[in-house]
Amino acid sequence: MTVTELVSYEDALASYEPVMGLEVHVELGTETKMFCGCSTGLGADANSQTCPTCLGLPGALPVVNAEGVRSAVRIGLALHCEIAEWCRFARKNYFYPDMPKNFQTSQYDEPIAFDGYLDVQLEDGEVFRVEIERAHMEEDTGKSTHIGGATGRIHGASHSLLDYNRAGIPLIEIVTKPIVGAGDRAPEVAKAYVAELRELIKALGVSEARMEMGQMRCDVNLSLRPHGAEKFGTRSETKNVNSLRSVERAARFEIQRHAAVLDAGGTIVQETRHFHEDDGSTTSGRVKEEAEDYRYFPEPDLVPVAPPREWVEELRGTLPELPRERRNRLREEWGISEHEMESVLNAGAVGPIVATVEAGAPSDQARKWWMGELARRANEDGVDLEALPITPEQVARVCALVAEGSLNDKLARQTIEGVLAGEGTPDEVVEKRGLKVVSDEGALGTAVDEAIAGNPDVAEKIKGGKVAAAGALVGAVMKATRGQADAARVRELILEKLGVEG
Repeated sequence: MTVTELVSYEDALASYEPVMGLEVHVELGTETKMFCGCSTGLGADANSQTCPTCLGLPGALPVVNAEGVRSAVRIGLALHCEIAEWCRFARKNYFYPDMPKNFQTSQYDEPIAFDGYLDVQLEDGEVFRVEIERAHMEEDTGKSTHIGGATGRIHGASHSLLDYNRAGIPLIEIVTKPIVGAGDRAPEVAKAYVAELRELIKALGVSEARMEMGQMRCDVNLSLRPHGAEKFGTRSETKNVNSLRSVERAARFEIQRHAAVLDAGGTIVQETRHFHEDDGSTTSGRVKEEAEDYRYFPEPDLVPVAPPREWVEELRGTLPELPRERRNRLREEWGISEHEMESVLNAGAVGPIVATVEAGAPSDQARKWWMGELARRANEDGVDLEALPITPEQVARVCALVAEGSLNDKLARQTIEGVLAGEGTPDEVVEKRGLKVVSDEGALGTAVDEAIAGNPDVAEKIKGGKVAAAGALVGAVMKATRGQADAARVRELILEKLGVEG
């Protein structure tokens, strides 16, 4: 059934309860692929990082990547999962051009980690527990590039190009149990869960988890059921959503679409769907297979994985402070509100600010620059804060130059601009651009005298008791010194020369 108009979000939630399931794929940051020794490095020529094993050629035998198993166990432990004492791989059979073997080596009924949870904090501080069904190991597929057509998808394309460099890269798929009870906050819960999971993965150091680069992708499963019903409705699966905002928008759109279909007496089709960033809509992909359609069977070429309990406990000892606990600690140390901390988190600024403080900057100054000038620049360039060409140590140096009086805020912004432009370190930029604050009393005195002489009416107002008018003379001096004067000292000099108490 085609839906031309969506039901309003409020009306959809008045009639139905949303049930979600989130499947998140994380590319591990190992040096080699999951079952062979090919490099996982980015940017190589197409099909240059392949071998008989990841191409599925006859007679080639896989070997499990030990670092991939180690990462999977650490992820499972961080998600409060049980770690299997014995598990094995399975073949998931389906045909698709970017699957060179015609099957994916994955795990089916025996995952390495299962029965966990992740607590996520919503914007108003409420904590919602998302239960984890499983986290299992598998491999990524290759990449298809469809040539021709208007959408970049296979429909309407004249031909397709296949790059198998990505085929075989280690993946961990993390699958939630059905998420119920979120009500109208279901899209917000979905976004908060993926955000928290991303922070956790980054804290573990097993992946950069950059969604815009496909290192972390989310499939949003959603169904509706009438209020009071126990049976779940038919679900749709919106595939490969690659930003936090899009996860929230996809869930919201599907709630409205499902409600429109059901209200019109239609039937929801179990299918995969594509998300469209431009308008937040989804469109049909293909009818969704059931598990039996994949004809899972144990992988005969790989031995089972049996993590020793002593090793698992050793890995438990390597876990970092969990992101939510860390944020709460930092929030108290920095003396900021829940809302302010949420803004820092949404900006991806926690790591840069922490590193800047560790480099010697006060926390309020570190937040000021990362959440202000640098966040604006990152937004303009469409990149993450951490991708900007400036280091926390350099930001800390700018803070130090301001604290010692060598720079004011205006000059500090120019210094940061120079660093971002590749002109060198903060000190080098200050030297090259001549940005130091003018602190020579003689030079300042001359500039103040000239400002007073050029604005006699303002000077008379100040002498008459209107001290606030000094701002105009301060501005004149700052203009004359190209913003390089110490504004506070300039004001003091103006009042001294005019014989007025500050």
